[in-house]
Amino acid sequence: MNDIFEDLQWRGLIHQTTADELLPQWLSSGSRTVYAGFDPTADSLHVGSLLPLMMLRRFQKAGHRPIAIAGGATGMIGDPSGKSAERNLQTPEQLAANLAGIESQMRHVLDFECGDVSAILVNNNDWMSQFSYIDFLRDVGKNFPVNVMLGKESVKSRLSSEAGLSYTEFSYMLLQAYDFVHLHREHGCELQIGGSDQWGNVTAGIDLGRRMLGAQLYGMTCPLLTKTDGSKMGKTESGAIWLSAKRTSPYKFYQYWLNVADEDTGTCLRFLTELERSEIEALDESRVSAPQERASQRKLAEELTRLIHGPAGLASALQATEIFFGAEIENLDDRQLIDIFADVPSCELPAAELTGEGLGLMDALVKSGLMKSNGEARRAIKQGGIYINNRRVGEIDRRLTPADLTSETVVVLRSGKKKYALLRFSN
Repeated sequence: MNDIFEDLQWRGLIHQTTADELLPQWLSSGSRTVYAGFDPTADSLHVGSLLPLMMLRRFQKAGHRPIAIAGGATGMIGDPSGKSAERNLQTPEQLAANLAGIESQMRHVLDFECGDVSAILVNNNDWMSQFSYIDFLRDVGKNFPVNVMLGKESVKSRLSSEAGLSYTEFSYMLLQAYDFVHLHREHGCELQIGGSDQWGNVTAGIDLGRRMLGAQLYGMTCPLLTKTDGSKMGKTESGAIWLSAKRTSPYKFYQYWLNVADEDTGTCLRFLTELERSEIEALDESRVSAPQERASQRKLAEELTRLIHGPAGLASALQATEIFFGAEIENLDDRQLIDIFADVPSCELPAAELTGEGLGLMDALVKSGLMKSNGEARRAIKQGGIYINNRRVGEIDRRLTPADLTSETVVVLRSGKKKYALLRFSN
């Protein structure tokens, strides 16, 4: 067995554990079954969910069997841990769509066909839906001392807040705790992992397993994925960074990691990649000796984009990055181009302007906002500083026609090295 505990310690991935003295030896003495839960609050996991998912992957590669729970039941309520207000309840249709989305992402990261340690994917609604309310209170609720529940930090913080805590959310802890009991019964699961905000729920499950089954269960939490300033990683001005290519394209996903600050990159390399210690420490040194090369960020972006979007996703992200820095534009559709050039000025024109004699290049430059006047456009063309779809043009009388469309509706104009504008032609 690989020493998973030592590796997690070096990476800084252990925040809290139960049975501190026993856990390292217990993990190294045989193959264990470990689980983490993911509530389907959206049809995709986000970057914050990547950390516990990668934890499961690490355990699997160290010879342990991972179980991922898609919380069809717990997702109907919403975990109050770390939240200042109650979540909006989702419809069954929303939950079903969300479950389908996150299950496919879990299958992409974990190996479900590797013999004795093949990953298991379960939905806790499969067993929770078998309970009546009375049965659950009698069989599970009687094992929960209310004073212990009130002592959990996730409960105390909400009770003292202006928003308060509903009975529904107060009951969430019971549902997650019973997941542990069920997984121990059905799959021999003995270890639950989660983010540091899950400590109360993890220990509640351990206590319930002891009371209901007399079982010795274990818990481990990892730090939350945050920046040095304490803010959450994976948040941008335009919203969260998602694992779904439909929500966050491979290009934007790659760019997010490429632009991580130096002071956060070492943590991300340790938390989220499977690079060996020697390579990570060499990258740490490179940020000191040659920070301008951003070797750490490039490696981080490549490793994570390949993991989440596969080799094809990484290739498209690299191609898009090269295009932004001047490579010729080819084999891209409207969506990809608009994604690459999301932050540059764009102008929508009728498609009819491309027909007949076409649209004069000087007029196009002015309409796009790249040039203030025809005179300025003329000088820029003469000086060789104007590009159509990243190909230099030098003819003052050049006209744009449908042949200049580089995708269904887009022509990309450029002035100088990196001053871009999009022209979109619609019928």
